[in-house]
Amino acid sequence: MHLPPYLESGWMQGNKEAGKPERRLWHRRGMVTSLLLMLGVLTVAYYIEGAHQQYVQHVEKKFLWCAYWVGLGILSSVGLGTGLHTFLLYLGPHIASVTLAAYECNSVNFPEPPYPDAIVCPDDEGAEETITLWTIISKVRLEACMWGAGTAIGELPPYFMARAARLSGAEPDDEEYEEFEEMLEHAQSAQDFASRAKLAVQNLVQKVGFLGILACASIPNPLFDLAGITCGHFLVPFWTFFGATLIGKAIIKMHIQKLFVIITFSKHIVEQMVSLIGSVPSIGPSLQKPFQEYLESQRKKLHLKSDTSSPQGENWLSWAFEKLVIVMVFYFILSIINSMAQSYAKRVQQTKFSVEKTK
Repeated sequence: MHLPPYLESGWMQGNKEAGKPERRLWHRRGMVTSLLLMLGVLTVAYYIEGAHQQYVQHVEKKFLWCAYWVGLGILSSVGLGTGLHTFLLYLGPHIASVTLAAYECNSVNFPEPPYPDAIVCPDDEGAEETITLWTIISKVRLEACMWGAGTAIGELPPYFMARAARLSGAEPDDEEYEEFEEMLEHAQSAQDFASRAKLAVQNLVQKVGFLGILACASIPNPLFDLAGITCGHFLVPFWTFFGATLIGKAIIKMHIQKLFVIITFSKHIVEQMVSLIGSVPSIGPSLQKPFQEYLESQRKKLHLKSDTSSPQGENWLSWAFEKLVIVMVFYFILSIINSMAQSYAKRVQQTKFSVEKTK
């Protein structure tokens, strides 16, 4: 079978990379030494007291903030169990809170602390600014891009699994990879929509390369795991796959999702939605009341001084959302356990079958 040029180069690169890692490490000893020295200097600077500690603490805070969102992004796409939908549970509500606060405070210069743990309006009421989409996008850009980068990192396991299987010739114990191989075998006879959609993704990635991967990564795409398996199976170079995935998920797709959330939770849109809820016959007013109470309580919290404790009392909407998050996390953990149990049972069954076959 004739392979496109970038796939042929990936095949050659894969064979070369199967060589001697120790030799490659020795050739890059200068870089390794520099990294070790830099790590040593940073460690000393972190533990020694001095005027520089305020900068160290600032960098540490930003690093932990970024690591938090990267971790949530990985959990969202790593493929364990069902995947934890961290955009809906964490990033989306965070962007919505910042959007509502920005329109209420006429500013995004929230005092730190308590931001980002809590949002209150700036004490200086005269420092108001014009709130635009770009203002809010800029405020949440760091966490959104870090979350997107985490989702890109979470797409690497299918790529590495398929790549290792192709280079070694072994059959990995993975249902998605088995489905991929079965799909390749029955590509001509595929009739249903799901199979044709998977084949379309596979053909796009295989034939177009970087731009095809970028296109698949830039839109909400539940079939993107197939793109990672395809790239690994056909030995697409790592940076071609990861670079396109990172740009698509952390920049293009993330800005699309941010725009959607920010527009949806703009002040006038929220007010219109609440009024529409009230217009529902019979049950409208009773449904509208908790939403109005929730929005009013959020407005009051925003205008509290940063050193003032928030008022007690909890709206049932926030209570329900907290319980939903807990249920989703537990469901995610159970799905991981169930997935691992199924894989283990499958391996045991295959072992028994192979033993019986050899008798």
